[in-house]
Amino acid sequence: MVGQHSNILIPRRRTGDHSKREKPTYLWDLRSKEQRMAATLRFGQAAPLAVLSAAQICEVPLEVSSDKALPRDSPAVLELASGELSGTSTLLRYLARAGTTPFGFYGPDALEATQVDQWLDFLPSLAAGGGLSAACTYLDDYLRLRTFFVGNLFSLADVGVWGAVAGNMQFASLTKGNKLPHLLRWFHFISAHPVLKGIAEQHTRKPPASKSAEQSTGGKKTGGSFEVELKDAKMGEVVTRFPPEPSGYLHIGHAKAALLNDYFAKAYKGKLIVRFDDTNPSKEKDEFEQSIIEDLKTLGITADQVTHTSDWFDDLQKMGRKLIDEGKMYVDDTPVDQMRKERMDGIVSARRDASIENNVELWQEMLKGSERGLECAARFKMDMKHNNKALRDPVAFRCNLTPHHQTGTKYKCYPTYDCACPFVDAVEGVTHALRTSEYADRDAQFKWVQELMGVRKVHIWEYSRMNFVNTVLSKRKLQWFVDQGFVEGWNDPRFPTVQGIIRRGMQVEALREFILSQGASKNLNFMEWDKIWTINKKLIDPVCARHTAVLAATKVPLVLSNGPEPPTVVIIPRHKKYPDAGKKATTMTKTLWLDAADAEVVSEGEEVTLMDWGNCFIRGIERNSAGTVTALTGELHLEGLVKNTKLKTTWLPQIEDLVEMTLVDLGHLVTKKKLEEDDDIADLVNQDSKVSIAALGDANCRNIKQGEVIQLERRGYYRCDSVYMGPGRPMVLFNIPDGREKK
Repeated sequence: MVGQHSNILIPRRRTGDHSKREKPTYLWDLRSKEQRMAATLRFGQAAPLAVLSAAQICEVPLEVSSDKALPRDSPAVLELASGELSGTSTLLRYLARAGTTPFGFYGPDALEATQVDQWLDFLPSLAAGGGLSAACTYLDDYLRLRTFFVGNLFSLADVGVWGAVAGNMQFASLTKGNKLPHLLRWFHFISAHPVLKGIAEQHTRKPPASKSAEQSTGGKKTGGSFEVELKDAKMGEVVTRFPPEPSGYLHIGHAKAALLNDYFAKAYKGKLIVRFDDTNPSKEKDEFEQSIIEDLKTLGITADQVTHTSDWFDDLQKMGRKLIDEGKMYVDDTPVDQMRKERMDGIVSARRDASIENNVELWQEMLKGSERGLECAARFKMDMKHNNKALRDPVAFRCNLTPHHQTGTKYKCYPTYDCACPFVDAVEGVTHALRTSEYADRDAQFKWVQELMGVRKVHIWEYSRMNFVNTVLSKRKLQWFVDQGFVEGWNDPRFPTVQGIIRRGMQVEALREFILSQGASKNLNFMEWDKIWTINKKLIDPVCARHTAVLAATKVPLVLSNGPEPPTVVIIPRHKKYPDAGKKATTMTKTLWLDAADAEVVSEGEEVTLMDWGNCFIRGIERNSAGTVTALTGELHLEGLVKNTKLKTTWLPQIEDLVEMTLVDLGHLVTKKKLEEDDDIADLVNQDSKVSIAALGDANCRNIKQGEVIQLERRGYYRCDSVYMGPGRPMVLFNIPDGREKK
């Protein structure tokens, strides 16, 4: 059949590394460049923003002709040498097929490509008019747990929907006051894409992305935004790098760096390098490297290339010898403490002006890792009197006899980060190095090193480090908690590591949304955790199942005189507003268990509501000698109105199938709000950062899976860390903060 149709060709199967972004070959690709360039886009008063954006993203050159005399709703028309096409959805499909499509832009596989098509078919529903409100409500619900419309990649579907609503005054009215928060979040995020932003600024009176984060959140400042451009960035040529040191697990600060680098690489259709900065074998382990790879996968980040600084050790040592021969580096045997003091005081080392021959001799001793070499360090010659102390002859190489987790014992002399990073950035083709603003003094050092080495210059783009109150982000101090046994490990739910906060119940989407909302902000303020947990709550509350628990040690029986005998079982939703959460069985019995906190506040004769059942009267209250309530009696009054009762209480039936559980409440690891570098962490440990209490849960809890998030009604949100394994082996639930101040 293929031979009978001149416009169809079966695409080649992709093989190997998908990061090469190999594109299927169709017959229309085989036409001459001149034929494909012979395209004119004509439109009326309203510019087809999606079409113009897709053409630029897919690198399809168009001649643009705007005729203001045409009606505003007239469809855009693409005139080709062989005919013409019209309509936004049709033109978007053509451009994606005819151009140089970035990987995943039209779906990385057949399923997601079809999903893109479905959204393109949906675009007419977004035309201004009576149906737009319902369509936007549908989109808001769809985007509740999503960053993009299809899969985990920016696609043609996002461009199509964005183009349909950008500049639409009715859409602006519908989203005013944050009425459609998930759709509005997506819209502002997508609008910051450099191509879309440029098209909007060129073809609309008011750029859709110009609205500040403060305005879009009802006056509350949320941080930065991505309405920035990288200096001298060219579409398709930007290369960023994320260079973690494999000496610990990724924490939330590293996650910001990774997501920013990933964002700019994708926004400019460029390349992301994940480079392991393995220059200190004393601290690094393969365990940490593998955990970082897993954490990046968790964050939805896929590198175009994975490298190691150790890949370049030979070249770096050659560069070191070159700098010595040129008189730009010297080998110093000054004791470490004295060298540190001399740098602080601007005192020139006695070894600074040693002969090249003498420096070469000591350099060879360093490369061998000899006893003499171990006494030395190679230093750049910069300016020992400079006010910026980072330029006072920083160390470039030092010896270390610890076997390296990648290279073993091959090397005894290793470059410092300050030496390796400027060199490797240059040789790996990095165009923009993203660095935190706290190390601004080292930016001058970075540039000076590149100048000394004579390598290609790399642009530096600064962003602020993420600082949180009562939070340790220093890997050295986090390691102390691990070594001292205060925590289970690097994935402890009290740790700010990616694995730790996800184990505590943070959704990856909430983490991404929070980090990306910080954007280009350079503020160094300490942030509270409440904002990120509030975002998390907005994601989990609409979908997580509801269950019931009472504290085991203090539970109080309530005997209903007219309660059901035998027990009655009813099937009810696990979430009244989210059917996909499934169903649960609730058993109604004559004797119930109440929480002691509820039993203590009721009074005799009071009518209360038993949640998911109905009302009852409290007829009797028994107390012990200390005045503590030990038992209640009552009478069902199912005709009673729920709105007339003050107390709505949770309860459990007195049956054998209740599930033993341990509820774990977690706090900050340290008591000091703002940590400083010279703080002794041992003096600041919060001894009560983890509190566990035994409870009983409804029988349905035995079906909860590890990692599942639930709400224990009137108690809070929890993540299941380990499932129920039978009597004496309770399930473990970690309490998830909801952003509200704890009482």
